[in-house]
Amino acid sequence: MYDLATVVPTADLDPGTNVLLTGEPLTGKRNLGLDVLASGATRGEGSIVVTTKDSADKVLSTFDGRLGPDTTIADVDVGIVDCVSRQRGVETTEADPRIKYASSPVDMTGVGIGVSEFLQEFYESRGLSRNRILLHSISTLLMYTDLKTVFRFLHVFTGRVQSADALGIYVIDSTAHDDETMNTLKQLFDGLIEVSEGDGVEPDVRTAGIS
Repeated sequence: MYDLATVVPTADLDPGTNVLLTGEPLTGKRNLGLDVLASGATRGEGSIVVTTKDSADKVLSTFDGRLGPDTTIADVDVGIVDCVSRQRGVETTEADPRIKYASSPVDMTGVGIGVSEFLQEFYESRGLSRNRILLHSISTLLMYTDLKTVFRFLHVFTGRVQSADALGIYVIDSTAHDDETMNTLKQLFDGLIEVSEGDGVEPDVRTAGIS
């Protein structure tokens, strides 16, 4: 079973579960997603992040800060699929085994290959049968391509998470899309976490399909 850290403290999710993390911009959705990964990483689970907004270096730095005082990024098994650096023309001078690159957020084949390679490496080479995957974010994918294409990609992606007995967390900015788009995408997921601004200190969290 997988937990959802302090995001939903009572959650107990079966392996192969896919969860949509939705809410308005600037409600801390990415950090909440990273907290879910960090909760497993500190116990020896693998963490994979697909980033369509920030560079791999920035994600690694942020993830390091979510791990807590007794664990550093060097202590955990983490892989980043970076969809932005090559699109921005950023040259990577040093090979980092923790990072794989897709050419852009449109390169969904490259994203799928990167995730599959990390899962295979974690499982076969490191003996990690429990892995958590964060995709940040679906909204960026929808900026570059149509709903039908993104739906097909996510259908395959969620199936891969399910077959690997992993936990998938997928971030989307709810206010950026119409109800039809949101309702179409929700069909792909086993549960929903909805985040709102709250009291300005901690976000409010509502769930559906999660127990």
